[in-house]
Amino acid sequence: MAATLNLRATAGLTKLPTRFSPRHIFPAHTRARHALLPLTLTRHLSGPYGYTQSKALVFSKFGEPIDVLHLHRHSISPTLPDGAVLLRTLAAPVNPSDVNTIQGTYGVKPQFSPLLGTPEPSAIPGNEGCFEVVSLGAGVKSLKKGDWVIPATTGFGTFRTHAVVENADKALFKIGGEKGHQGLTPVQVATVSVNPCSAYRMLKDYVDLIKLSVESFSKGGGDVTGGAWFLQNGANSGVGRAAIQLGKLWGLRSINVIRERPTPEETQSLKQELHDLGATVVITETEFLDRSFGARLKEEFTRHGKEPILLGLNCVGGKSASAVVKALGPKGTMVTYGGMSRQSFPFPTGPQIFKRLRFEGFWLSEWSKEFPKEKKRTIDEIVELIREGKFKISPVEEVKWDWETEEGVLKKAVQGTLEGFRSGKGVFLFGET
Repeated sequence: MAATLNLRATAGLTKLPTRFSPRHIFPAHTRARHALLPLTLTRHLSGPYGYTQSKALVFSKFGEPIDVLHLHRHSISPTLPDGAVLLRTLAAPVNPSDVNTIQGTYGVKPQFSPLLGTPEPSAIPGNEGCFEVVSLGAGVKSLKKGDWVIPATTGFGTFRTHAVVENADKALFKIGGEKGHQGLTPVQVATVSVNPCSAYRMLKDYVDLIKLSVESFSKGGGDVTGGAWFLQNGANSGVGRAAIQLGKLWGLRSINVIRERPTPEETQSLKQELHDLGATVVITETEFLDRSFGARLKEEFTRHGKEPILLGLNCVGGKSASAVVKALGPKGTMVTYGGMSRQSFPFPTGPQIFKRLRFEGFWLSEWSKEFPKEKKRTIDEIVELIREGKFKISPVEEVKWDWETEEGVLKKAVQGTLEGFRSGKGVFLFGET
C-alpha cells in the first residue's frame, strides 16, 4: 500500500504539553533532514528506512467529536533526539474532560499546530494512557526498553498509536518501580492517573477524616459506630467508585448518591455493586432530594449529629449540590470537581455564616503541576493496591484499535462518552499498530 505523506507529517511527534506548543513537535535537525526524503513511501507497521508508521485522532476546530475528529497517518523517524523515547500506545481511556476539550468547553484549550502535517493546524486529544517504551535516545536515565509509562501531566495527546517524547525522564512516570508492570494490565495502568488520583487527593487534602475517626473513637468509647463520614453525589462515576474503595481501606464511612436506572431492578443492582465495593450507604437522587432525608441523616447515620458529615464531594451541581450543603455538619467542607448536570449552584449565604462551611474546587491538572512528586507517590500507591487486588478499576468498554480500525469506530467511541447510561468507560485498547 502506498501512502503519500506531507513533508511535515514525516517527522516524529513528541509529547504535547498542556498547551500543545508547536516547538515541541519536531526537533530542528529532524525537520532539516526530512526535506531530503521522497514524498511517496510504502506503508508497513515498521516502514522503510526504519520509520515507524503511526496514526492519531486529531481535530482542527472545536465541536462534537463525531463531527470534528479525523484519523491522521504519519511517519516517525528512527533517529531520536537526546533524552527522547519512542512509545507505543497500549491503552487510552476516553474521559469526559477529553470530550469537553474537543468541544472547546474545558478549562484549558489546546493550541492547534500546523506541524502535525494535517491539512489544517490540529491537536491530538486524550489525557490518560499506558505506553510501552520501544526505543530510547541518548541520555535517557530512568527508563529502558519494555518499561510501561504514563504521562506525568495532562494534555499529552493519548489518542494515537505512537509518540516521541522529549525530556522523557521528566515527562513520563515509570510504572511499578522495580516490580515493573508485573501483575498489571494496560487498562489498569491507563486509568490510574485521573479518577483514582482525584479521589485520593480529595479524601486526603481537605478534611483529615482519618484523624477525625481516631478522635471520635477515643472520645466516644463504645458509642461510636464507625469511622468518619463523607458524602458524594455521582457515586457511580470513576471518581466515586475510587472514593468508595479508598474510604473503605482507610476505615471511613460513605453516603453515596446515584441516579435511578431505567428499572428498579437495575437501580438495586447498581446499589449492590457499590455496596460490594465498600459503600456504607447508597441512595438515589430522589431519596437524597426528598425532604425526609434530613431526618434520616440524623436518625439512621450520624447519631443525631454526634458523628457529622464534614466532607462532601460534588460532581453534579444544581439541586444535588444544594442537598450536599444541607447534609454537611458545622465547619464542613464541600469540594466540587465537576458539574455533570450543567446546572448552576448558588453559594448559600446562611450555611456559610451560621454553619461556617467551606467551599473548595479541585482540578487535577493544576494540582499535578503544583505537586508533581506527590502525584507520582499517589499513583505508585494506587498501582500497588491494584497489584495486590485491593483496588478495582471502574468498569470499561474496550474499543479495539488496530491499524485497520476505521475512523468512524474511533469517533463513535469518543462521542458516546457523555451519552446516557453506559456499562463502562470507553478505553482504546491498541493491538497490531
